Amino acid sequence: MTQGAARLDGMPRRTAAERHTDSAPADDLVWPPEGTALVDALVALHHPVRRRLYEMLTQDDPTTVGVLAACLGVAPGSVSHHLKVLHRAGFVEPAPELARDTRESWWRGLRRRLSWSTRAYAEGSGARAVAELAEWANLDHHTRAVTAWISGRENLPPEWRDLGLSDDNLVRATPEQFGELSERLQQVTQEWSDAVREDAQLNPEAPRRSVRVLVRAFPSEPGGTS
Repeated sequence: MTQGAARLDGMPRRTAAERHTDSAPADDLVWPPEGTALVDALVALHHPVRRRLYEMLTQDDPTTVGVLAACLGVAPGSVSHHLKVLHRAGFVEPAPELARDTRESWWRGLRRRLSWSTRAYAEGSGARAVAELAEWANLDHHTRAVTAWISGRENLPPEWRDLGLSDDNLVRATPEQFGELSERLQQVTQEWSDAVREDAQLNPEAPRRSVRVLVRAFPSEPGGTS
């Protein structure tokens, strides 16, 4: 390596690990976050590019900025910026041990679950506005994913084309029964996800695709009115 490649404007190039110290999460960051930290996490995740980056990094092995940029069609500098935002919020972390030189920037995703309620924040507050916008951004992300699946499923391998699940039930229930349903559905999906990930470790050669599980239950009157 020449001296010019190792130095920038006369200054030594920082190592892969040193480049990410400025975006490291706060030492007192806990998960799941609460209060202001939760609002910051909602802002960090519910951005179209950052949401896609996060999903890619949590589904696949650690990846470089260059590969992520090529997959998303986004400039590497923009990807680096968004990764720093996710890093500061605790969604991803750098993987400098994988870098072959000071130019490579590797990242891995950290599986996190966010839960929030708009009613936890004062009406008219900035935090309330962020929580509400995050709900709409989340719905938009899920709608785009379903639309992409419906429009592109004929391009899937034959064994995947007819795989898909949609269920719709409208019943009158008490708040307690609704809460019980919520707990049971979350338990089923979490146990299934854990079992699938464990099997992926035991049988890494088995053919797999990412499967998105969306669960929504909410008060709704016949005809879809509120």
